[in-house]
Amino acid sequence: MHAKVVVAGLSARRLPCQPMSNESPSLSAAADDTSFSHSPVVERLLAHWGRVKDALLYSSAYLVFVAMGMVATVMLALSLPPSPAPIVVGLVTFAVYVGDRIADAETDAQTSPERSAFVSRYESVLSVLTALSYGLAVTIAITGGPLALAITLLPGAFWVLYASEWLPALGSQFKRLKEVFVVNSAVVAGAWTVAVVFLPLAFADAPFTPTAAVVFVYFFVDIFVNTEIPNVRDMEGDAEIGVSTLPVVFGVRRTRHVLYALDCFLVGFLAAAFLGGMLSVAIAAGTLLGLGYALVLAAYVGRTDRYGLLAIAGEVKHFLVFLVVLGLSAVGV
Repeated sequence: MHAKVVVAGLSARRLPCQPMSNESPSLSAAADDTSFSHSPVVERLLAHWGRVKDALLYSSAYLVFVAMGMVATVMLALSLPPSPAPIVVGLVTFAVYVGDRIADAETDAQTSPERSAFVSRYESVLSVLTALSYGLAVTIAITGGPLALAITLLPGAFWVLYASEWLPALGSQFKRLKEVFVVNSAVVAGAWTVAVVFLPLAFADAPFTPTAAVVFVYFFVDIFVNTEIPNVRDMEGDAEIGVSTLPVVFGVRRTRHVLYALDCFLVGFLAAAFLGGMLSVAIAAGTLLGLGYALVLAAYVGRTDRYGLLAIAGEVKHFLVFLVVLGLSAVGV
């Protein structure tokens, strides 16, 4: 999910101090002393930033801003009035993704050991924050009516089916949806697309229009693609624990080709929708620019070992799309 804005995951760098002048040794020495005296402060700031960065990345809290940007994009695309929908989806995103991290902390030790260690260390705090976030989201959603409440509860219900052993009494053939080929990523994409598109509609009591259908298809396919990118990194671990993904089934090279095909489909689909008068210039430009960015990211699949950063870049793209759409809309495009 997720606009992308500085891409999380890049390490901070400090520029070296430059000497002031050779003409005044005393002042130069004083400057050197000042630089030295400030270095512990800088180190503390960097240490604090490192902890904040770890919290945002390993808990997936950065996805809150991505999700809010996605909902805001939908509201601009459909000309909907302001509502609490972005806040509700942001809270639900935090609750569901952190809950998933907690549930999968043991299996993530094989594929994402640093994230697993962080989640295990702060499990009790994260569990409380998860409950509070979803509770607050539900409380706000009630003000939007029964439909808004139902949509708010949907991602949590989908997560239970996705990540838990459901209907165990019916036999071992009923796996977690997280382990079922294509269904796993489709469930993630479907749950979030429903929330992102339908919740602002519910708050505004607006109808589901052809433009809303176009936006729904765009987000569904795009989220599906973003879900499969980190699966390349996790393919060995996923194969060991029985999770079937595109990389596990098809291999890395064919997965890259599938991602190309899906992104190219969206380019043609959105271009046709724009020519058909269903998208504004701002929405078409923002989403097509985002898809060009997505194609560049897909080209790195199988050609890099930094899949964590690649996945984050794919998710944060949605926030960049929102900024482009907002900027173009603000100038009347």
